[in-house]
Amino acid sequence: MNIAHKITVFSYLCKMPKYVFDPITLQYQVREGSRWHRPARIAIAVVSAIGLCYLYFWIFTSVLGLDLPKTAKLKREAAAWEARMALVDRRLDLFETTLEGVEDRDDHVYRSIYGLGTIPIEAKNSGLGSASRYDYLDEMGAASSLKTTLLRMDNLTKRAYLQSIALDEVRAISLTAGDMLAHIPSVPPILPDRRQFRLASAFGYRVDPVYGGVRFHEGQDFAAHVGYPVYATGDGVVIKTEFKFSGYGNEVMIDHGFGYKTRYAHLSRIDVAEGIKVSRGDLIGAIGNTGKSTGPHLHYEVIYMGRPVNPWRYMNLDMSVEEYLAMVKHRREEASPKQKSSLQLLDSRKR
Repeated sequence: MNIAHKITVFSYLCKMPKYVFDPITLQYQVREGSRWHRPARIAIAVVSAIGLCYLYFWIFTSVLGLDLPKTAKLKREAAAWEARMALVDRRLDLFETTLEGVEDRDDHVYRSIYGLGTIPIEAKNSGLGSASRYDYLDEMGAASSLKTTLLRMDNLTKRAYLQSIALDEVRAISLTAGDMLAHIPSVPPILPDRRQFRLASAFGYRVDPVYGGVRFHEGQDFAAHVGYPVYATGDGVVIKTEFKFSGYGNEVMIDHGFGYKTRYAHLSRIDVAEGIKVSRGDLIGAIGNTGKSTGPHLHYEVIYMGRPVNPWRYMNLDMSVEEYLAMVKHRREEASPKQKSSLQLLDSRKR
């Protein structure tokens, strides 16, 4: 008997009338039930089934402490992603340690050698934006660790980019490292003839000759007659020529690169113009008595990494006059006869 036949027989039996024995008539009579009897039985069956399902669910989850199949699958997937995130975090830790080593060597070795300023910590740690750029992850219900990891990756990307630019700058400077000795100011700014000048105020604290009181003097003064020639103490570019009656008076400033600058103040005349390239031994002006000055002299400064340093570290006044004049003569011979002098360029600019 197949299944379809069994169902047919079962349906037929369900539809058969039910007979009950009547003791009074001593006969079997058809029993007619209430019309709500069958729906009530069906409803009871449905409620019972739902109750059994709920009881099964409660025993499975609360009593036995087990997870439903779908919940268990989601938990396994979440655990796998957390393991991947932990691996990414460990790699980011390694990358960050390596990058910090490169940054440290760049700041304290490479950039220090060539007189370049360090990259500010604020710039390194600025990241690519605020944490709000990943707020959509919170709305999606993502774990906070994902947001933190993305922010770390952004920060490392920015730092690596800045470090790449910094190393490119060091590389560009290193290509001219052979000329570094020529750029660093290392000779006196005037002809070292002791009969023609005397040393006046030195680098350090002194009593101000005009206003009185103790003030810091940021350079070395050379007292000499007006018109005594002043020379560049190293190769560089003239970045400032200023004519005024106060302060430094007539002033020239040269950027030598590698973190060095020099200032020549109180000049009687200026023989160079801004933007002109000069070399050690080039004439840039003459001693004067302009600005806040009590007598003819040259105020000479050496500035390294934005701070004035003692010029005595960068000159040797025991240098012979003959050697100094030979250096100046050599610079004049090196200058191309077709190239305009700094004074000619200055005159053309004034016109």
